[in-house]
Order: sequence, then C-alpha cells, then structure tokens
Amino acid sequence: MDRATDTQRLDATQLGAELGERATLVQFSSAFCQPCRATRRTLAEVAGMVEGVAHIEIDAEGHLTLVRRLDIRSTPTVLVLDARGAVVRRATGQPRTVDVVAALGRAM
Repeated sequence: MDRATDTQRLDATQLGAELGERATLVQFSSAFCQPCRATRRTLAEVAGMVEGVAHIEIDAEGHLTLVRRLDIRSTPTVLVLDARGAVVRRATGQPRTVDVVAALGRAM
C-alpha cells in the first residue's frame, strides 16, 4: 500500500457510515469488478480481526463527486484512514491481507 500524499479527512457523513474507533478501511468498488469482491472479503476479514477497525465499501458509480475529489481512477481502490479520518495510505488493485494489516499498523 502506498503512503497517501494528501492530508484529506473524511467523515461519516461523506462516507455514509461510521468510522472505526482506531482506523477505517474505505473500499471504492464497481458493480462488475471481480477483484472488488475479493477485496471486500479481505478487508472484512481484517476488520473482523482487528478491534476498532471498520470496513466501508462505496459504490464508485453512485458517488462520483467523492470519487473525483479523491482522484479515484480505478476499482478497487482502498483508502486507510486513521482514527481522525485522515487518509494515511492508498492502494489500487486487490490487496494482500498482510499488506492491509501492515498499513493498519502504521495508521494506528
């Protein structure tokens, strides 16, 4: 996962769901994206293993304003937010569980 270069913050209103107490995994997906399904499983598994971490999946096509604001260019794209909602990591493509856990470790 790449370190995010921006210091944007996101909140529950923008994402449509509550942030995790310690960190949040935000996944941008599209309806017919096969890697998005696998990414959903990976992120849900990690969020279930790590206390205080939430997984939020966002339909990119249904949230074009947010997609443009965050410069999301492909799906899946995963943002790792810290407890304050700041984007601290960003990755495109299907992530490996070990990489997600490592990114969370740096975010918390």
